[in-house]
Amino acid sequence: MIALVDMNSFFASIEQLDQPELFGRPIAVTNGHQGTCIITCSYEARYWGIKTGMRLKQAKKLCPELIQRPSRPKRYAEISTRIMHGLKNITPDVEVYSVDEAFLDMTHCQKIIKSPETVAKEIKELIFELSDLSCSIGVSGDKTTAKYAAKQNKPDGLTIIPPEKAEEALQAVPVTELCGIAKGIGGFLNTHGVYTCGDMKKIPISLLGQRFGNPGRRIWLMAQGKDPENIATCIAGPKSIGHGKVMPPNTRDKQTILVYLQHMSEKVGARLRRHDLQASRFFIGIRSQYGWISSKMQTEYPTNDGQQIMQLCHNLIDQQWHDQGISQIQVTAMNPRQCNQQLSLFENSQQEISCNNKNRIMDAINQRYGDLTIAPANLLHRSSMPDVIAPAWQPHGHRRTV
Repeated sequence: MIALVDMNSFFASIEQLDQPELFGRPIAVTNGHQGTCIITCSYEARYWGIKTGMRLKQAKKLCPELIQRPSRPKRYAEISTRIMHGLKNITPDVEVYSVDEAFLDMTHCQKIIKSPETVAKEIKELIFELSDLSCSIGVSGDKTTAKYAAKQNKPDGLTIIPPEKAEEALQAVPVTELCGIAKGIGGFLNTHGVYTCGDMKKIPISLLGQRFGNPGRRIWLMAQGKDPENIATCIAGPKSIGHGKVMPPNTRDKQTILVYLQHMSEKVGARLRRHDLQASRFFIGIRSQYGWISSKMQTEYPTNDGQQIMQLCHNLIDQQWHDQGISQIQVTAMNPRQCNQQLSLFENSQQEISCNNKNRIMDAINQRYGDLTIAPANLLHRSSMPDVIAPAWQPHGHRRTV
């Protein structure tokens, strides 16, 4: 028995919760006042055909009364953390899927559960007590069907698909409506005559296995309501830790690009230090209209210092940037490892000790008074657009970041 909890228009609902005068009004949340792309919107806005990803200018043509609200990621993360920890009162087997979604595996709790309907209502009541917000819930025997069910009667819905009826329920559903099947995989399936989940039996599982490996085999089973993937309750070690930001289109001023890169370098460094990690290999990238200008660069020794990471950014700009207009930047630490796993004869020099002490003091102040309260002077001119919540956000562990 698996349930998927899906908060209803989470960011927009929090804006309406904190500002009651917005209740019942069409709300569009953007990344700061400068943001032009809609992150999410209230159901009152969706009535007018407004969707996530739509440009604000286009949305206001559909609904002139649309109210723009700048996002407040820390507030959203605070409420999400409260909800995710509260769900442990239902079952210890909780997978935080995103900032507003969670899977609950209640298979081992069925002896004390009266019925799927009863426990789903208990979950909804618990979430309302914790946050004053509503959610939609889907219950079935596997993750994919539960996630599909949760989206059927939004907002504030409750949909139960018994495991023995899952294949029948998905029969006429387009394969691209299932989580994990985007246009690329959908196009491949279409070329083999698979448009709906019911069509999946027309092709052998080996075809998808040869093309996509084990994920392909899982897709074949997902379409029949037999998703084999279990709830993941443990956070795997990070394969990378990175931060990126969208810039004003066609930015050519070198100093502006460097400020953005330093902002991301300091964020990556601080996040590495917070979890006692270091890296020696970094991806540094800037995006022009012709594609990414990027390189995977190496530091002499493993580091978590923002200034050393920034030196790699300077190298990229000096060696590969030729005045192209830039619209996006990315700084990522690759394969981070725990600090001090292997000592070097040349580590712990006086300069490094001084750098570590500086970072330790800076981190303590920033953790108490807010990110980048103390930072390099040129970051006074950093972007005023707020950070965004990482797609792999977790209420604890290395992925908890905005």
